[in-house]
Amino acid sequence: MLNIYYGNMPEAVFNTEVYFKNAYEDIWITDPLAKEMIFDVDKSVVLDSAVIDSPVMGKIAPVSLSGGVKTLILMNNERSRVFNASACGDNCAKWILKLAEINDLTVNLRHLMDFGDGTFDICILNTNQIVHSMKELVPVAGMYV
Repeated sequence: MLNIYYGNMPEAVFNTEVYFKNAYEDIWITDPLAKEMIFDVDKSVVLDSAVIDSPVMGKIAPVSLSGGVKTLILMNNERSRVFNASACGDNCAKWILKLAEINDLTVNLRHLMDFGDGTFDICILNTNQIVHSMKELVPVAGMYV
């Protein structure tokens, strides 16, 4: 299940860019799920653990991926940490839900992310309330962001 804490959360990793730069491991980049997320979000192809082919920037290192993809990769590999999901755009929302289906996931959000028109199970930690749609999520999240 996806757990979201809205607003300031001191224990959350806020600067995911710096954390990724200093913590990522090569094997994270070549993981099949990471490759899929990188292709979907950044439209880039992983060639090997150190080289990614970006249609915009050419051959890049993993540290040059978008902040959203880097945060998703961190969420997938550093499950004991809570990351600032506001580093991600709405194009990452489906991946956050998917990661939460694989293993419970807790994230910090400081904005209202659009999780789409479908149904989901999200626990809002601020109120310990479980919501199943954006219609249910918006009023609760709106109290905190």
